Amino acid sequence: MNKRTLPLLTALLGISVFLISWGVTGHRTIGRIAENHLSPKARAAVYALLGSASLADVSTWADEVRNQPEYRHTASWHFLNLPLGLNYAKFEKQVKGLDAENVYSALLNQEHILADKATSKEQKTDALKFIVHFVGDLHQPMHVSRAEDKGGNTIQLNYEGQGTNLHSLWDTKLLEHQGLTYEQLAEKYDHASPAQIRQWQSDPLMKWIWESYEISSKLYAEIDAMSNRSIDDNYYQAHISIIQERIGQAGIRLAGLLNQIFANGLQESSGISPSSSPAGATPSMTAAPAKTIDIHDAAGHMNEEVNICARIYGYKALGSMTLVNLGAAYPDQLLTIVLRGEAKDAYTVVDGQTVCVTGRIGDYKGKPEIVVTDPRQITPAGKP
Repeated sequence: MNKRTLPLLTALLGISVFLISWGVTGHRTIGRIAENHLSPKARAAVYALLGSASLADVSTWADEVRNQPEYRHTASWHFLNLPLGLNYAKFEKQVKGLDAENVYSALLNQEHILADKATSKEQKTDALKFIVHFVGDLHQPMHVSRAEDKGGNTIQLNYEGQGTNLHSLWDTKLLEHQGLTYEQLAEKYDHASPAQIRQWQSDPLMKWIWESYEISSKLYAEIDAMSNRSIDDNYYQAHISIIQERIGQAGIRLAGLLNQIFANGLQESSGISPSSSPAGATPSMTAAPAKTIDIHDAAGHMNEEVNICARIYGYKALGSMTLVNLGAAYPDQLLTIVLRGEAKDAYTVVDGQTVCVTGRIGDYKGKPEIVVTDPRQITPAGKP
């Protein structure tokens, strides 16, 4: 190794450390707990996608691949940066208004990919791996924290006689202090009551992230109040219960999310390919004649081919897709349009514009949506 290579390698290793959360032990513990709470349909779907690999096995995949060229764009998907001092309303507004991709937008994106019949098995498999990891990430308090100190990475501490930083302390140091394997930790941490399970799984995603934000805010305040930056066993004893709860919540909530996505089993494509459709048409547009309906009736026409004209009330770009609200603003939209592929690239969304969309209405978490992949499925009102 020459002198020029060494600094580059050191820099790359430093970047990798900044992006790791919970470490291998924490993520695998979360995956193992989730496996204990999967429904039969979710368990079957997970097996269909992962084969003999477990959720624990794939829980660190998103960290392992992010330095590969095809996954380098996912670096920002592991965390979320916000200023301190926000109340819940301002916090929610800022999270939903962030332009840069983050763990919140990435998780929503991967949920859509996993639930979408139109995506391939390979895409669903990657989405499942991302979801397992991201649910763990957003439950690690220092992954919902400040940008100026890189989530606590630049806040230097001394723990058990060795130098570390606030982020690493919460990623691995405190958790691995117990010297237990992830199987042992899962057995120790997976003791939520039925009432806790119901509550944790019914909490909205925004609350999961808010909980981490509240904890990281307290951790910053504690460190600022210290006369020195030496952490002893008292700190461990005072905080290990927080780690135990966050990992337990992450595992339970991950299972709840997968149970919801796979409530009807693994949603796979019907196998119809564009080549089997009439020239110039898409499968969704040729399956059945589309009936024109009012936007207020969308929820009553699930699994039907329809044509709807309605006003756009805001939209959100999430990596490989754009979500467009019709009929009302999020979260009260009457219909969500999911622009993917060519449609996402070709169609320019204009807030306040009235558009007409043709496609099959599907169900996503109890709300109607139409996935649009062909640019001809959506046009401004009044245009052919």
